[in-house]
Amino acid sequence: MTSPGPAVQQPANDESDQVVDGVGTGDGSSTIAANGGTAAIRPGAASSAVAAASAAASVSPPPTSIATLTQLRVGCHVWVHKDGETRLAELLSIVPRKGQPTFYVHYQEFNKRLDEWIKPDRLDLSQPVQWPRPEKPKKGPPGAVSKDTPLSKDRKNRRVRPSKHNKAHPAVKGKENLPKEDKEEDIAVKEETATREDSIDATPDLSQVSEAPAANKDADLMDLDQTHPQMIDSQDDSLFSREEEIKKLRTSGSMTQNVAEVARVRNFMLIQFGKHEIEPWYFSPYPIELTEEDCLHICEFCLSYFGTIKQFQRHRVKCTLQHPPGNEIYRDASVSFFEIDGRRQHTWCRNLCLISKLFLDHKTLYYDVDPFLFYCMTVKDELGHHLIGYFSKEKESADQYNVACILTLPQYQRHGYGRLLIAFSYELSKKEGKLGSPEKPLSDLGLMSYRAYWSDTLTELLIDCYPETRDITIDELATRTSMTTQDILHTLQTLNMLKYYKGQHIICLTNSVIEHNELMKKKRRRRIDPSKLLWKPPVFTPAQLRFAW
Repeated sequence: MTSPGPAVQQPANDESDQVVDGVGTGDGSSTIAANGGTAAIRPGAASSAVAAASAAASVSPPPTSIATLTQLRVGCHVWVHKDGETRLAELLSIVPRKGQPTFYVHYQEFNKRLDEWIKPDRLDLSQPVQWPRPEKPKKGPPGAVSKDTPLSKDRKNRRVRPSKHNKAHPAVKGKENLPKEDKEEDIAVKEETATREDSIDATPDLSQVSEAPAANKDADLMDLDQTHPQMIDSQDDSLFSREEEIKKLRTSGSMTQNVAEVARVRNFMLIQFGKHEIEPWYFSPYPIELTEEDCLHICEFCLSYFGTIKQFQRHRVKCTLQHPPGNEIYRDASVSFFEIDGRRQHTWCRNLCLISKLFLDHKTLYYDVDPFLFYCMTVKDELGHHLIGYFSKEKESADQYNVACILTLPQYQRHGYGRLLIAFSYELSKKEGKLGSPEKPLSDLGLMSYRAYWSDTLTELLIDCYPETRDITIDELATRTSMTTQDILHTLQTLNMLKYYKGQHIICLTNSVIEHNELMKKKRRRRIDPSKLLWKPPVFTPAQLRFAW
């Protein structure tokens, strides 16, 4: 099996080269090696070098003391009773609810999804509380103007407008032609901004990894459920360590695009959706008056939301909807799919986006639903069609994305429904005769699900259709699967199946890949039957593709 095209090589990870070799004092008088190297100190700067070294070494731990409930403040670390044990947690917010303070905590070394609102009785105040370190005032050079003075603001405004001197000397860029005071002030502002951004979210983020080039940083995110580390060659074990990936997903949350303080604090402790009670993961912009309630009640058919159980029960008596308000385009023995136009069903689709925002931290769309189609997967019983999950796609995508947002509700996760949603999105792409890929960047769980699907789909096609696929090319694989060539190449590289042999790249099926394919065949999985898909690609006018501003 051959694949024409340029050589595909995986570059080495550049992060290992980014090491800080030394720390300067700021005035150019001395240089001290920070990684065990030698220090070259000028004779006249010995005292300043010793002072800098002692200051760097004397990083004191945060102060601790026994505290009362009224003394607690945002930023301190307290011990909290959780699942029969005490865990160290950081207080992110303190809000009075119904006459008593309620604390929003983030458990140290645990995923952001486990952040929760707790009541005072769960705090263990018999153990010392770690207080946040006070911020040290930044010392500027003698005669420097404070950043809060009108003169400083005037300098910032003046710096934005290019001067004639800058136009006359285009080779001089940035801060090269600024006065010395402005340079130092600009550096101080940048340092303060970086410190403030670091303090906004103490949980590491995977968005920097997933937005990086696929061959470099995406390789650090392997699927923990379906992808098999034994497929990776021994020389890449350091890059695809299963233990490290578990630690990454355990200590980091989904990608955040809203850095506002309110967006990192979950506003509901519990939601009731049908017969399930679910703990939300993230913030969702529901009406603020509902956040005072202990539980948010959501109708599982029309997705309307209520603050009290009495209001919800009165609504259920009147609600007659028993399935998503769209066309049923697929039905088999287990699931059904409905297509809903966001332009025709404004309220229902907006409510659906509000629900998904509770479990997708990176999701930003929850109001303008007109240019999107929603495909909802349901299971049916005597009461009606119950929502399992959904994915949305743009009516006209300039980047050929076949999925804009995808979610399986938590009560149905780890049952194979997420894989079914992904497979259905590619079946629609096959009907359209296009190649498709999910919109980037993906969340951490979305990236895991897609990589598992890509791996299993390609290995199954190559093995089951052999020897027909003996001389298959990358373009032919893309045509058969509707996957983009970039996704295919990345998956083959991840599975170590792309080899360079006699001047060309070949796809090599290793023993571990074959064994894993046989193991997956033994598992009974739900599959999409293309013959039961009754759907034609919709055609829209330019007016139907616009946002409803």
